[in-house]
Amino acid sequence: MAGTANERIGSKRGWRRLAPGMIVLGLLPAACASGDLSQTPEPVRPGSSTVGNYLAGRHAQADNDYRAALTFLDASLAADPGNVDLLRRAFLLTSAEGDMKRAVELAAKLETLDAKAPLADMVLVIEEIKHDRNDAAARRLDKMPDGGINAFVVPLIRAWVEFGRGNIDVAIQTLEKAAARESAKPLMHLHTALLSEAAGRIGEAKNHYQLVADSQRGFSLRVAQLMGAMLERAGEPDAAKVLYEKYLSERPESRLLADAMARVAGKAKAPNIEVATASAGVAEGLFGIASSLRQQNARETALILGQYALYLKPNFPVVQILIGDILEADRRPESANNIYASIDPKSPFAWPAKLRIATNLDRMERTDEAIRRLEEYATQVPDDPEPLVNLGDILRGRKRFDDAVDAYDRAVARTPDLGPQHWSLLYSRGIALERANKWARAEKDFLKALEFEPDQPFVLNYLGYSWVEKGMHLDRALAMIKKAVSLRPSDGYIVDSLGWVHYQLGAYEDAVKELERAVELRPDDPVINDHLGDAFWQVGRRHEARFQWQRALGLKPEPDVVESIKKKLKEGLAELPPKPKSNG
Repeated sequence: MAGTANERIGSKRGWRRLAPGMIVLGLLPAACASGDLSQTPEPVRPGSSTVGNYLAGRHAQADNDYRAALTFLDASLAADPGNVDLLRRAFLLTSAEGDMKRAVELAAKLETLDAKAPLADMVLVIEEIKHDRNDAAARRLDKMPDGGINAFVVPLIRAWVEFGRGNIDVAIQTLEKAAARESAKPLMHLHTALLSEAAGRIGEAKNHYQLVADSQRGFSLRVAQLMGAMLERAGEPDAAKVLYEKYLSERPESRLLADAMARVAGKAKAPNIEVATASAGVAEGLFGIASSLRQQNARETALILGQYALYLKPNFPVVQILIGDILEADRRPESANNIYASIDPKSPFAWPAKLRIATNLDRMERTDEAIRRLEEYATQVPDDPEPLVNLGDILRGRKRFDDAVDAYDRAVARTPDLGPQHWSLLYSRGIALERANKWARAEKDFLKALEFEPDQPFVLNYLGYSWVEKGMHLDRALAMIKKAVSLRPSDGYIVDSLGWVHYQLGAYEDAVKELERAVELRPDDPVINDHLGDAFWQVGRRHEARFQWQRALGLKPEPDVVESIKKKLKEGLAELPPKPKSNG
């Protein structure tokens, strides 16, 4: 057998938890980040060929190595300074890296060449706003097209520019007109609320916050923060408390409103207004759009807009978290950590940023340091299970299953009232327990997780597959895995589990059908290809079986799997009869 589904789910395809509060709109302080977070890479040296440097830059960009990409593209630009395509690419990469001084310079060059580059036009507008030149910004906005992303960006920027020029009614009318687009309603109502409060129109601000809540079916974290702070400033701390409690009732483990709750409980002074200038308003708008784009996986544009927002408002923790999250998704943990380390230590976002830094250190093969930090954090905040959960995730990923169980056990001990929100903790501990050969405890955790979340596909898949491997509850196990596939039909790993369960039960034709689909969904996974080869062999498709095994070898499987495949290529497989079903 070419590696079990449990091995893939529990290690290589280890399930990753988000640190608390990472979802900001529906989404580290240097003092707490002892030690250097970066490791100096070897410097990249461009060659002498313009075309070669261009191609090397494209390749580096595809690998998400933006610094190297810029080095190569700059060398190409030096040889061909009027090349519009090179200028556009260099501008976008520079923006993504947050080098706004250079981005403005490149945008100005593109403007002189009359090149169409909407983001370049935007950055020139942002530069005017940054320096409080709102009249100049308004003139530039008049030249910007209103299609694509500009349909959202331009009205927001224009409204805040008009606010900066003192034209409050015009600003609000601009947003109201943009809100006619259904998809833009939440964002435009939010900014109408922000503008109204900044203009002293508290009643209008409250009405528009309620429209945001109605359109979103509740409050996101960011809206709860902004509206709650407004209510505090308006002398309504009790109303703010109700709002915060409503948010926390749906997310009881979030610590991101702890400071706000402490303020209203102690009747402390309300925070200063956060969005009261054109720069702050545009930064807030860019964050909202970037957050939405991130959720749609349009990461590059989201990253660029996030960098523009951070340029306008350098101390902006929700944006710093968003940028770090995008950099993590782009497999740039060092860059993400540098962003997290810049978050104000007084911000409630500093704590989740610290946890993310530790996770990224593990990804950078600095696992001992990651473990040390998480143990320190667990000591610093003895009632918070999250450092220990993250520690367990790291140890499980490193196949230190007994140590992972210990970390999860300590996390559970800090969680006396387990509820539905803790299904993932039980699932994670269950995986570690199963891999540590402590099946009785693992099974209890999986069953408890399903009690909390009966339709959780990962738990259904893992428990069902484990039962099949042990010859237990076979009918129920097969039904669970089928349900998991119905819930996640595009998840190649779960489809593979269904195919491999059919194989284990001797239903080889059914196995081939599901495993062929799994390979289509995950063509580069060596284990799935190996499984399909086994199934082909059992239905007599021997040439195709050898092809799949050979392909699996080329996909660099684990060493023990390599030996198994080589043996099958040499000797084939024994023909296995169908296995009788049992409900044992």
